[in-house]
Parts: sequence; C-alpha cells; structure tokens
Amino acid sequence: MGGSDAHHVSRGGGRFAAEPSQGETRPPRGAATRGAAERGGKKITRRPVHGVLLLDKPLGWSSNDALQKVKWLLRAEKAGHTGTLDPLATGVLPLCFGAATKFSQMQLDADKEYEATALLGSKTSTGDAEGDVIAVRPVHVDAADVARVVPLFTGPIRQTPPMHSALKKDGKALYEYARAGIEVEREARSVTIYKLDVALALADIEHPAINMVVKCSKGTYIRTLGEDIGEALGCGAHLTRLRRTATGGFTEAQCVTLAALEAMTEDERMACLLPVDALLERHTAVTLDNENTVRFLSGVRRRGNWPDEKQVAVYSTEPPTLLGTAHTEAGELIPGRLLSPLEIEQSQTQQADSNKEAA
Repeated sequence: MGGSDAHHVSRGGGRFAAEPSQGETRPPRGAATRGAAERGGKKITRRPVHGVLLLDKPLGWSSNDALQKVKWLLRAEKAGHTGTLDPLATGVLPLCFGAATKFSQMQLDADKEYEATALLGSKTSTGDAEGDVIAVRPVHVDAADVARVVPLFTGPIRQTPPMHSALKKDGKALYEYARAGIEVEREARSVTIYKLDVALALADIEHPAINMVVKCSKGTYIRTLGEDIGEALGCGAHLTRLRRTATGGFTEAQCVTLAALEAMTEDERMACLLPVDALLERHTAVTLDNENTVRFLSGVRRRGNWPDEKQVAVYSTEPPTLLGTAHTEAGELIPGRLLSPLEIEQSQTQQADSNKEAA
C-alpha cells in the first residue's frame, strides 16, 4: 500500500472478517456506501471546507467509505484522499478537502512507513488474508534464516505488482482481470526499501509468522514484500495485518479516529483540519506583495532574486495566505497549481472563524 498497496482496491467478501473498532460501524462496500454513510439518505447542506484531515483509517473500511463518512461529518463540498489503503489496513490516511485536493499528489509521491504481520507457510490468491489459500508448505525457519534474507529486500529492489491492484493494462485495471480469473503479464518495477526490520513471531501455537517494520518509497506493495520474503524463506507467506504509521511528514500520532470524529461537535471537527499548506511543508516559501500577487494568480511569471528551486509554496503578504505552488528558474517564479480567488477568500474566512472559536 502506499502508491503501493495504497493503490489496491477493495475486493469485497473474502475470508477476512475482522471486527471494527469499538464505536465504529463498518459500512457496506460498493454503491450503497454513500447512502449508508449519510444515514439513510438524510439530506445535509454542503459548504466549502479547505484543509487536510489525518484519519486513522479503521479496520474493514475501504478508503472511499471512510472519505465519504468524514466528508458527510464535515458537510464538505469537495474531498479526496491521497492514495487508498486496503480494507485490511489501518492507519494514516490523509484526507484532502477543497483547495487541498489540488496538492494531493504530494502525498501520493511521499515515502511511507508500515508495520505488518505475514503468516508463514500459506500463500493466498490475493497475497493477504482476504484471499483464498492456494498453497500450503511446511515451515522450517529460524532467526538466522530471517537475518539472511533481510539484506535481499533492503535498498533498491524490483517488485512485480500483484494482480489484485488498480494498475492498468490495456486500459483495464489488473484487479478486473483477476476477478475474471485471468492473469496477465506485469513488468517488475523499481522501488526502494529504506528500512526493513523483520522478526519471527507466533500467530498462534502452530503457525509461525514474521513481524515487519518497513520504510519505503512510493509504489511499494507491502503484500508483495511479505510474499517475496516468504518465498525467500522457502515456505511462502501472506499478509494478515497491515498498519500505515507514517506518510510523508505525517504520523499516526497526529491522526484522529472515525469514532472520535463522530463524537465531536462540528466546530471540534473543523478544528482537526490542518491548513492546506500542511501538504507543502517541504516546499521553499516565497512571499509576494499585493501587485505581484494579482499577476501571479493570473498565471504570469514574476522576476526576482530567487535561486533555482523545484518546489516552491507561494504566499501573499496582506494577509499572509497561500496562493499556490511554483518553481523558480533563472530568476523567474513560474506558476504551478494555483488557488482560485474564491478558494483564497473562503480559506481566509474559515481561518478567521477558527480563530474566533479558539478565542
């Protein structure tokens, strides 16, 4: 997951039937989700909401189910997430609202961190506990075996994307072929595993497992990593637990649960939102005066004494407000993704209301 299993989609059903956390009701998957999330079709008045909410996605929910639920709780007009997590996975899921949706790609491209458990000795059709068991082998693995294989999966590695993923071949998602019982050829892709800690564990008295802590680049499939480590150990494996603990600069400690959000007042929910530029923390900040602000928002390049930078966040001075992104080259500030004047006005109003509430 995470560019990675983050692009894997819900397969429905399966053998996996973990219970949702206390206070959280798992919605039905599929077309009925939105109606269920909005409590039987009860109509609400939508409004412009701008910012980023860091959700601790609950077990058993698809990312879209969770997004629609939070969108309903905030009464937001526009929302999107930054790459999906499987229903099997929990953890950090940044949700973007309003103007923040323009910069969601930043999180798609970010490095990710995960904790996972893989059961040794059995392989499934999907690489995780939602699939059917398709092979069983004896397990003769000790700590020395684990230590031997870890270096094989650290640093730059090649991965073949799983069939149950949203990657496309000939205009059709791989999972669609998989559901039809068709396996198609996939090209191995380069990803980077920056950190990999693997330790033997017991899933229960009879079934050994491995616990993994992974820091990886975008595009890494943790299910595939677990399967490949199982093959290297000579027994096969499939994922039974997956938690995303960080993405980009965001961590699980910053997240709010769905149950907590439901228990809050509307103002308390709004207070959970991070500003839009939380997605741009690694960008170099450039501030423009009023005259240059108007021209920049019209898409006109500005000249100044700026060093070359690929990622720039551009602000106005009065009042200090995010205008959009740009890059600088040869002393020119070249516009990228820009906020509209309406989005800027709405963001300022939202911030003023928030400050009033805090006071």
